[in-house]
Amino acid sequence: MEPTMESQMDPRAMKATSVKAADDAAHAEPQALTITAASSNPKMFTLPWHKPLATWPADLLANLPRGISRHVVRFVHVGDEVYAMKEITRQMAEREYEILRRLQKLDLPAVTPIAVVTGRHDREGNPLEAILVTRHLRFSLPYRALFARNLRPDTAERLIDALAVLMVRLHLAGFYWGDVSLSNVLFLRDADAFSAYLVDAETGDLQVNLTEGQCEYDIDLARTNIIGELMDLSSGKLLPDDVDEIEVGNRLVDRYHSLWSALTDTDKFGPDEMWKIEKRVNKLNELGFDVDELEMKTAEDGKRVLVRPRVVDAGYASRKLLRLTGLDVQENQARRLLNDLDAYRASTWREGEDLEIVATDWMREVFEPTVRMIPREYRTQIQPAQFFHEVLDHRWFLAEKVGHDVPMAQAVQSYIKNVLPNYKLDSKAVAELNAEADSGVIDDEFTYDSPAGHSGDPDDDYNPDYDPDAAVWSH
Repeated sequence: MEPTMESQMDPRAMKATSVKAADDAAHAEPQALTITAASSNPKMFTLPWHKPLATWPADLLANLPRGISRHVVRFVHVGDEVYAMKEITRQMAEREYEILRRLQKLDLPAVTPIAVVTGRHDREGNPLEAILVTRHLRFSLPYRALFARNLRPDTAERLIDALAVLMVRLHLAGFYWGDVSLSNVLFLRDADAFSAYLVDAETGDLQVNLTEGQCEYDIDLARTNIIGELMDLSSGKLLPDDVDEIEVGNRLVDRYHSLWSALTDTDKFGPDEMWKIEKRVNKLNELGFDVDELEMKTAEDGKRVLVRPRVVDAGYASRKLLRLTGLDVQENQARRLLNDLDAYRASTWREGEDLEIVATDWMREVFEPTVRMIPREYRTQIQPAQFFHEVLDHRWFLAEKVGHDVPMAQAVQSYIKNVLPNYKLDSKAVAELNAEADSGVIDDEFTYDSPAGHSGDPDDDYNPDYDPDAAVWSH
């Protein structure tokens, strides 16, 4: 009996959720409000599910920049949490929730699914679309918000590098994306680089393995979309003049294939060259990947050994730092913090001491006093690990300028005064970004602004013919 595709899939993904999107488009919509949640946040039941998402009261909304989406998206305060709400059809909501749950179980970089809400109706009993709820990824930003700040000229290239890593990780796990673009990704600063997280899985599909054609389609689509998105940035004067959009798009293709090759190629070694296996593993560790399993077999001529990584997993440095300190940070941040830990160990003459003990002292004497100095108004703007990394960089530049070492406290104060303000997006910039994001919405039936003589309540016979903004649905 031939094994089914489902029987070959990772059991963690197969058992990820009880929600299964119905194949039949005519499947009956629930008549009563139904919330299927992976989180037991009781505040979920107090939200105004009977209102279209675009009309939810402002006191519930978090003033965070949104990416461009075809659907109405809002960030909502739910108790102490901030959730992203997306209003879409029931089938799409259930399917995306199911896929995100599977990606979560496989520990892949994607937003965390919280709930799918179906059976919504307004006060008159008219059906409303379902809502997919995900947890807001703290400290993350859509790509347009990043370019609204004062960034390095190579920002576009660094975003592309992060997207290439994300695509490789998803493809290795058997995830076919089908709609790769910068708009469908959130970015987190990761030391001098970025980390990318999938935020839109509407068109995705999780399979046992992807064909070469599926991978290449994703890559080609990503290249096309990225070139278009960067050209759009350029027309809005947000992209540095010296950035070649086509060259950046081609960079994604090159970076993807280079990383894919490093992670999957088979090497041939002679019996006296087995030391090269360790070199291959060390190279993958430097790229940020653990090698959990190697496949080794003898070539047909019996004179060579074929070696290929079978199981690779991202997070080599971050897992090591987590084990030593309990800090859960991005990979490049972890590498920088581990380097500082090593420098602390050497400067205190403790090379022979247990690293776990030294790490505890480093946390208490170096890391924690530094990150406690983050001003309150910036604590939602920058990760502590990123703050620490950037302070170390700033301290080095100050020392180079004055010709001698600079105390850490002085470096922190200088960084807070001269560098940290670049992180802040004022409310006007956020409003402009969100207005632009909403201009791409295709399924929003209501706007916040009401024409003269209308109450603005969607229950009061809203007529788009009276709405001057109805063509673009821009709030």
